[in-house]
Amino acid sequence: MFKETFQRYLTMFEQTLAQLPWEDDVLNQSMYYSLVGGGKRIRPVLALASAETVGGNPELIVPAAVALELIHTYSLIHDDLPAMDNDDYRRGRLSNHKVFGEANAILAGDALLTYAFELLANPQLGQPERQLRIIRDVAIAAGKTGMVGGQVADVAGEGKLLTLNEIEEIHKAKTGALLTASARLGGILAGGTEEQIQALTSYAQALGLAFQIKDDILDVVGDSETLGKPAGSDQRQNKATYVSLLGLKGAEQQLHAQIQAALFALKPFGEEPIFLSDLAYYIEQRQH
Repeated sequence: MFKETFQRYLTMFEQTLAQLPWEDDVLNQSMYYSLVGGGKRIRPVLALASAETVGGNPELIVPAAVALELIHTYSLIHDDLPAMDNDDYRRGRLSNHKVFGEANAILAGDALLTYAFELLANPQLGQPERQLRIIRDVAIAAGKTGMVGGQVADVAGEGKLLTLNEIEEIHKAKTGALLTASARLGGILAGGTEEQIQALTSYAQALGLAFQIKDDILDVVGDSETLGKPAGSDQRQNKATYVSLLGLKGAEQQLHAQIQAALFALKPFGEEPIFLSDLAYYIEQRQH
């Protein structure tokens, strides 16, 4: 059931993404190259699943879910740049800047970010009050106290001995903020109650930390072919990770604890959010 439901959400997303107007110029080619280069699509899927969990129709919010993936993709393009992680491969293909050059990669990232908010501001999404709320949520999640701020802290922490709390705060912002905004977006646009939205928020916050812990683990135990990018990049960049601080076993324990926290957060929904429960287990068990 999980695979079928995941595929249903994925089909909604992919069809809408393909229908967006993509011009035949280098900027659009660069944007589209990274958007269709694979990826787990966790953020849009989480948004669509959250909408359905609170009783809404996920098909009505697909453009907003697409916007989340545009923002995530922009961040990956910029992360791969020589000034950042300096990775030549992403999802088994050459990184954007290796194909289109650094200048075009930067501009493609900028264009994806701004295009995302164009989609979020489309009047067809629904009630203006809900729409304004999710635009603000996503802007905060992507900005200086969210994803960008987390990336800055991550770069600043290279070569330093960080505490577990410091690593956690970095990942709450760098990875967790946009995942949390994704769940909230679905719940808010679909008309969820404040209790439901808070439950989705707590669930996604734990899921975001679990996602990053699993990334840290895969960077150590995974192989480059399966990951689609160079394994061991955290160690080469001397980054503080859950594994470097706690060891592999300790990191796995932290991962399991966050998965359990995510499942506990779903209690207000009773037995209904089976997909969200399965999604948490999927995050824990994924191999790429």
